[in-house]
Amino acid sequence: MLYNAKAPIIEETWLIVSAIIDGDSIYVKGIFTGIEKEIRLYGIDAPETRKGRKLQEDEEKTRVAGELLRFMGNQAKEFVMRICPPGTSVTIYTERGNETDFWNRQLAYVILPDGTCLNDLLVQEGFAKATDEYYCSELPKYQVMNWEAKLGKKGLYAISLF
Repeated sequence: MLYNAKAPIIEETWLIVSAIIDGDSIYVKGIFTGIEKEIRLYGIDAPETRKGRKLQEDEEKTRVAGELLRFMGNQAKEFVMRICPPGTSVTIYTERGNETDFWNRQLAYVILPDGTCLNDLLVQEGFAKATDEYYCSELPKYQVMNWEAKLGKKGLYAISLF
């Protein structure tokens, strides 16, 4: 799905993916500036890959065992690595007035070289779910995509209803 901005956005180009943290966070680096920053993908939440507070919260909310959630988190991370490996050129869009999360990570839609949005792909293919943890103008669309992925038992929904 091609990204079509609805909210006023800040566009950043000339970036490459420098690392994949997990299914909903990556590092990007400016091609010319060399500045690296962490990007948290808008509107989505993928299972955690590491033990910690968030994994414990997800375990309690979903009633899915932490080790299974971590396995699913690694599946989501592998999906991102296949679609958007380090070295991939990307453009990021950030909604004005909603630039960072609680941990001061930049929130963004990550646009791949073919024009598709990584955030969209993760939800459509069932490797992340829609979340309203941070405001996102695309949330209603992500909620529909998430429901369709569940019904189609795509991605992680083939394993569990996380």
